[in-house]
Amino acid sequence: MSVWNPDNIRDVAESVGIANLNNDITENLARDVEYRIAQVLEEALKFMRHSKRTLLTTQDVAQALRTLDVEPLYGYESTRPLRFGEASLGPGQPLFYVEDEEVDFEKLINAPLPKVPREVSFTAHWLAVEGVQPSIPQNPSAADSRNLELTSKGPNANPTLAAMSGGGNVAVKPLVKHVLSKELQLYFEKVCGAFLDETSEDYRTSAYSSLREDPGLHQLVPYFVQFISEKVTHTLKDIFVLTQVMHMAEAMVQNKSLYVEPYVASLVPPILTCLIGRQLGANAELSEQFALRDLAAALLGLISRKYSHSSHTLKPRLARSCLKTFLDPSKPFSAHYGAIIGLHAVAGPEGVRALILPNLATYSNLVKDGIVEDTPRRPEAERVLGVLLKMLSTLKEGRVPLANGHTGVVTDEVRDQLTEKVGELIASKIAEMGDVHLAHAVLES
Repeated sequence: MSVWNPDNIRDVAESVGIANLNNDITENLARDVEYRIAQVLEEALKFMRHSKRTLLTTQDVAQALRTLDVEPLYGYESTRPLRFGEASLGPGQPLFYVEDEEVDFEKLINAPLPKVPREVSFTAHWLAVEGVQPSIPQNPSAADSRNLELTSKGPNANPTLAAMSGGGNVAVKPLVKHVLSKELQLYFEKVCGAFLDETSEDYRTSAYSSLREDPGLHQLVPYFVQFISEKVTHTLKDIFVLTQVMHMAEAMVQNKSLYVEPYVASLVPPILTCLIGRQLGANAELSEQFALRDLAAALLGLISRKYSHSSHTLKPRLARSCLKTFLDPSKPFSAHYGAIIGLHAVAGPEGVRALILPNLATYSNLVKDGIVEDTPRRPEAERVLGVLLKMLSTLKEGRVPLANGHTGVVTDEVRDQLTEKVGELIASKIAEMGDVHLAHAVLES
């Protein structure tokens, strides 16, 4: 039996011209009305709770009706509580009604019409999917981005160039308003200045420690990423600046309080530039250049291990970039050095076994030519040969040591097999080392 009075159903039916309604139908309709009212009240209570209120208002009921795709009631949108009066129809039959407020018609007619309130609406769209911005109306188009790049910037910007780019006398409004507190702005300037301060190592160490451990720096992450990209792009000849911005990126990645994952796609390109760039530091010593590439490789390995679980294409893309540089004979040996250590940092011994080892027979001839020539390329070629032997040594990991130990004499038969697989130069170096274990690890890989 329904709690809702079936007589109300009959009254409504008679008001629309339906007489003599069946009792079973009346009972079923009363149950349905009871269910619908409970559904509306349940949705209205959700609006009330999300609004942090304990009083249910008519607006909550109207929003619930809209949610259920029902036309809302009209005339009950007042924020003031309703006043109910009571009238008696007879013994035990009270009737409640809403008391009407007395209104002066003259004041009502002469009063200005209120503004129509705007309905609250929410929309969602993908800003970027794994670093790729989808082409939808909500996102800026490629042409808009290109215009922003061509627009003259800075106090000394050339207005002629701005006019040529189509941006003359046009105020570009940023798409997203990002407000930084003065404290964060000052912190950003101090940290960037400290990292690039060549006079005080203690100052740089303090900035590195602060960026690595301090929480509450989430708003500054995109600014640090942009700072790193700009410094790598515009100061490729300054080995000190490149090294310091790599330390800055390392501190950001190691900070457990920062959410760097959305910015990995923007952080990887400058790191790859410092790893496999053609020329880093115009007059820098060779040891400093290779130290920078070692730092970039270690940082790339840290990023691939930390964020590969959320982006399954991160490791393959990094390995593909390094392999492309390694297989390009027109690139200098310094870039090949970065590609080799980058492949090992990203893919480990499996990357050496699957990507580097199959190409050593051909690449060995290129290194041999670089070592034989008495040119500036020779020191770089020797570095590449040394790192190749070091990477090949990682193939021994997990193997059972030979009964006679790691060292011994590499026979002529084993040396011929090594020459066929990794080239004459690398085979002769392994034979000179007398590392039988390494020779068998290379042959069996």
